[in-house]
Amino acid sequence: MIRSMTAFSRREVSAPWGELVLELRSVNHRFLDLSLRLPEELRAAEPALRERLGARLARGKVDLTVRFQPAAGAAGLEVDKDLAQRIAKASREVDLLLYNPAPVNSMDVLRWPGVLKPPRLDHEVLRDEALTLLDEALDELVAMREREGAKLAEVIEARCQAIEQVVAKVRERLPQVLAAWREKLAQRVRELGVEADPGRLEQELALTAQKADVDEELDRLGVHLAEVRRTLARGGSAGRRLDFLVQELNREANTLGSKSIDAEVSQAAVELKVLLEQIREQVQNIE
Repeated sequence: MIRSMTAFSRREVSAPWGELVLELRSVNHRFLDLSLRLPEELRAAEPALRERLGARLARGKVDLTVRFQPAAGAAGLEVDKDLAQRIAKASREVDLLLYNPAPVNSMDVLRWPGVLKPPRLDHEVLRDEALTLLDEALDELVAMREREGAKLAEVIEARCQAIEQVVAKVRERLPQVLAAWREKLAQRVRELGVEADPGRLEQELALTAQKADVDEELDRLGVHLAEVRRTLARGGSAGRRLDFLVQELNREANTLGSKSIDAEVSQAAVELKVLLEQIREQVQNIE
């Protein structure tokens, strides 16, 4: 199954140590472009998070945002008593040197760097929780990509059928084109009032038929369409291959238009290019 590159997922967990929220966003990109925004507590886990993302995703601009909120009241409950005592002792010693010392209260001591100890956090537990959330978010993201990919495949298949209908009309039209060209050439000869050499006339018709022969282009259009369908059925990371096939289909449509000696065939070439542009727009969103 093919996948889109556009998706979003979100996961969160609450525990005694706090709350962890993880969000994944992905949009179109030629390659896999990872952008991670992590709290300081998870900086060491960045390589592991990138590895998980790279193992599940092949293309797209992916933004991973992780927010961590420690449990309320956890910070500041533990005091470095030894440091506080040393600060108080130093304050009394300084008081003896001053003529009119100002009193030092407990809040002044608590504001001193290091007196209030930061909450003890098990970073391994936080890392494991983040990886678990990422796995769950990736499951949701990939599922959403696959659902959208299935819709894209339906749109592309509909355009492929429309292209086949245009190709069938051109094949049906070709004998009429050559007959009309034969009549047009004969009419010009009659208008000139000269006797045309039948052999020379047939030679000119054969030369025109050779220049206007588009059977090869029509055949290649069919071959490329079949390959598009095989690629869609095979699934996986198919965006680049589909993009190449659309380029090849466009090349055949351009050649068909350049060889055309008939207004209807020229119009058919334009219709093919319109349909192929619609396919290309969808392919740009496929992983």
